Amino acid sequence: MPAATTNQFNGFLISKDANQAGTPGGAQQIAWTALTDADLMPGDVDVAVTHSTINYKDGLAITGKGPVVRRFPLIPGIDFTGTVITSGSSEFSVGDRVILNGWGVGETHHGGYAQIARVKSDWLIKAPAAFTPAQTMAIGTAGYTAMLCVLALEAHGVAPGAGPVLVTGAAGGVGSVAVTLLSRLGHDVHAATGRPEETEFLKSLGASVVLDRAEFAGTPRPLAKERFAGVVDVAGSTTLANAISMTRYGGCVAACGLAAGMDLPSSVAPFILRGITLAGVDSVMVPKPRRIAAYDRLARDLDVAKLDALTVTHPLADVIELAPQILAGKVRGRVVLEVG
Repeated sequence: MPAATTNQFNGFLISKDANQAGTPGGAQQIAWTALTDADLMPGDVDVAVTHSTINYKDGLAITGKGPVVRRFPLIPGIDFTGTVITSGSSEFSVGDRVILNGWGVGETHHGGYAQIARVKSDWLIKAPAAFTPAQTMAIGTAGYTAMLCVLALEAHGVAPGAGPVLVTGAAGGVGSVAVTLLSRLGHDVHAATGRPEETEFLKSLGASVVLDRAEFAGTPRPLAKERFAGVVDVAGSTTLANAISMTRYGGCVAACGLAAGMDLPSSVAPFILRGITLAGVDSVMVPKPRRIAAYDRLARDLDVAKLDALTVTHPLADVIELAPQILAGKVRGRVVLEVG
């Protein structure tokens, strides 16, 4: 554990009334709060947080519309980047730039919406030199998840030229980075969105075709016309079921989200008659070697100019206003939060 210090800092803290803290549901409050080292949870590295971001999961945590936060009080924020200020780990030294994505941070362990974070060194990776601190959070869990989806498609033989790759929720965080990555890698990207006003934005990221998400909203057939060699899906539910039914023989569907629901009204037909693969993509508990490999690929394959073009920057205080917007699908691309 880091040596004792006397740091005083501020952060957002989600709390509940004492008689509700141990039960699901119930009203929660979030406030910018003065904190000290004594308020931090166990860990062997302290980080001065410079930037964070907002993901769909963060929106659920802040609004209380999903059971993301599982202990109270808690600092939310599943992502952060910053500089090591105290280390009890041989892997990290004071001054190192580091990134954290997932590992239950912002859910059961204090997260990135504060000026200081204390975490386990096993949860951290060193920030690639190719990216500025702000760019690492423009990537964030969303962009890192998009890269994991691309790796899943590649592992199952979906190569450029094999056929179109569908990206659902394409104007959101995972979707916009997935479109950018897949396009640069040479894929024919078909982007599905419920926001037709984002058509030109998606084409600027590399989509060749922009589809109305309504095409994937009807009752799924066991087998529909074969259209896509691969799919990156953030929606789940009926959208995912329809995408599966439209996947070509031997194709792969990388599923990483549940924005439309947790159910899957599908059939075994695409799996046993077309031999497709449904690849589940988790980003929270991914072992460190795969995380490093994903960031190495991002440093190589992500067009930084396009990343900057799909990113907006806000002060951390704006996260309260942004949370309901991201749940309503009104946030385009990626958001970087500057931690003052």
